[in-house]
Amino acid sequence: MDWLMGKSKAKPNGKKPAAEERKAYLEPEHTKARITDFQFKELVVLPREIDLNEWLASNTTTFFHHINLQYSTISEFCTGETCQTMAVCNTQYYWYDERGKKVKCTAPQYVDFVMSSVQKLVTDEDVFPTKYGREFPSSFESLVRKICRHLFHVLAHIYWAHFKETLALELHGHLNTLYVHFILFAREFNLLDPKETAVMDDLTEVLCSGAGGVHSGGSGDGAGSGGPGAQNHVKER
Repeated sequence: MDWLMGKSKAKPNGKKPAAEERKAYLEPEHTKARITDFQFKELVVLPREIDLNEWLASNTTTFFHHINLQYSTISEFCTGETCQTMAVCNTQYYWYDERGKKVKCTAPQYVDFVMSSVQKLVTDEDVFPTKYGREFPSSFESLVRKICRHLFHVLAHIYWAHFKETLALELHGHLNTLYVHFILFAREFNLLDPKETAVMDDLTEVLCSGAGGVHSGGSGDGAGSGGPGAQNHVKER
């Protein structure tokens, strides 16, 4: 759990990533792709008789496995040579260790830090209890927010740097569906800071505005608030 004492920070990296500049993932023929037409806004709502922490734990674990699986489909293309930094648009993410020291790492190394750390957490009975009578730690919601922040970075990197490969594998429908479900769940329980997700506001607006959960100019959820150029103003945090 030491990794949670550090932070992953981002700042404009001043150079254009190798990813496609046209943002192919925003093209209408691609944004329409889904593997289901289900209304995720209804799916993410807390069921009446389910404990909030149980709901957060179950969904967070599921998102972790699905995002890990989605990344695995393009992992052979995400190498230290092709992705020398963990970049999304004009933003570069850094991993910080338990001492707060910035760790210089490539995108695949960053993703490995994320996945191995989350795997350790979701299998820890003291953090994600599965046995009857065990209680969640008081810091649980805070831990979930940090997990979601890092998982968002992975999803955003797949879109920005590896959408071409995802498209070639015909898995963009899966990626879009996963993104919509994840974002709407995070919005429902305030798990992601709008400033954190601003880097992908253009995609969020296109994919989620019709899913009943995120609209431009909505009630403080930050979606669409910065427009397509919002990603250029993400500062180190």
